[in-house]
Amino acid sequence: MTQRSPALFLFALPALLVFLAFFCLPMARLIEVSLTGRDGAGVYWTVLTSARYLHSLMVTVVLSALVTLATLVIAGIAGTFLQRHPVPGKPVLVAMLTFPLAFPGVVIGFMVIMLGGRNGLLASIGDVLAGERWTFAYGLAGLFVGYLYFSIPRVILTVMAAVEKLDPSLEEAARSLGASPWRVVRDVMLPALMPAMLSSGAICFATSMGAFGTAFTLATQLDVLPLTIYNEFTNYANFGMAAALSILLGVVTWALLALARWYSGDAVAATA
Repeated sequence: MTQRSPALFLFALPALLVFLAFFCLPMARLIEVSLTGRDGAGVYWTVLTSARYLHSLMVTVVLSALVTLATLVIAGIAGTFLQRHPVPGKPVLVAMLTFPLAFPGVVIGFMVIMLGGRNGLLASIGDVLAGERWTFAYGLAGLFVGYLYFSIPRVILTVMAAVEKLDPSLEEAARSLGASPWRVVRDVMLPALMPAMLSSGAICFATSMGAFGTAFTLATQLDVLPLTIYNEFTNYANFGMAAALSILLGVVTWALLALARWYSGDAVAATA
């Protein structure tokens, strides 16, 4: 049985220190603040029984799930096409598709306002065509568009890398056996791409759950959990509730990431 050199643990020490400093200590502090707030430990019962907080959580979860599904469909199709077909100016096009990763959430929110706000492009078009200004930026539709905008780049690169590793002979064999193009996609490509889709989809969901900058910029008719936490902290000085809601947000996101990791592991084993 081989013995591990103590020097190997020195390489893990920086990662351990980062984990302690940026995860364990903040989480411990959040738990402490939530338990020593005005409601004590009862704050968690309030979170789980209050219609207001549950509604905010459900809106956030449903919105994040819809953004994730739309992103997987769009990025899956676009990534597969870009990887499989010679497209003129492909490097430039891929760079432009991933360019939103350079924008903070506030800038993305401002771009949504420029598109669907009261003085945006769509409002001007609606004013000319129908005599009314079309807007969508200040509700969940605007937030959906903003989240979709910064989620697609996070998925499309992963899909392109996964498609590159696919074995074309498996698809050719399916076609030679009479499989239709749809069956080739359903029975050959999707199972092979499933681990990448699950992992990137989980990251997309987690990012949408905790995104604040875009929601804050568009915050007119929105009731999502990051804004609820912000309001509890700044407007009501209810630090215990803000901490408890932050922990709830983290638990839900962590559970989804763990579930996706488990399922993607099973998918890898099944396709091995």
